[in-house]
Amino acid sequence: MATWGYWRTSTTEQDAERQIQSLLEAGCEKDLIYGDQITGTSAYGDRPELSKCLDGLRDGDTLVIHELDRLGRSMIEMLVQVNGLIERGVAIKTLDGRLDTASMPEELVKLVVGVMGYAAEMELKSIKKRTAEGREVAKNRGVKFGRKRNYTPQQAAAVMEMRQRGDGYGTIASAMGMTVSMVRRIIQQQEAVSC
Repeated sequence: MATWGYWRTSTTEQDAERQIQSLLEAGCEKDLIYGDQITGTSAYGDRPELSKCLDGLRDGDTLVIHELDRLGRSMIEMLVQVNGLIERGVAIKTLDGRLDTASMPEELVKLVVGVMGYAAEMELKSIKKRTAEGREVAKNRGVKFGRKRNYTPQQAAAVMEMRQRGDGYGTIASAMGMTVSMVRRIIQQQEAVSC
């Protein structure tokens, strides 16, 4: 009967230390704490540490997670995972206090997980909507998105000069030490500016 922990952060900028410390304080064994830095919408197969954790859990073990959405943001995914763990005799506990399957009837667990999964899905949709709205406002203010230009104006002028001489994309790319796609992008951007 071991106490396992799982943490997840969506980006490398987010610090997992807070979640790890909380898991240790909740009684998780240090060598049984797993975590991934990957978005919550990613497939379970894309989370190697979660797979190791779930594969290692045995009857009588407890899985502690910070919030249920660490397992995923889809109601279906959460229900499938939680039901599978309960059937294997694994208890699930969230540090936010919303779920502790060891102290709840199975029917209530399914209801709670369903509601929490639905809430996580709605939160994700709301985040995506707000992000899209914010991006649109920023675009209207003239903010440029995408990769920053990684060539100098002199390089762009040289590319355009070679292109005007009739050199092909591959020839220009070789001569300039660039990729063909970069040469194409430079030409498209320069032509758009001159229009």
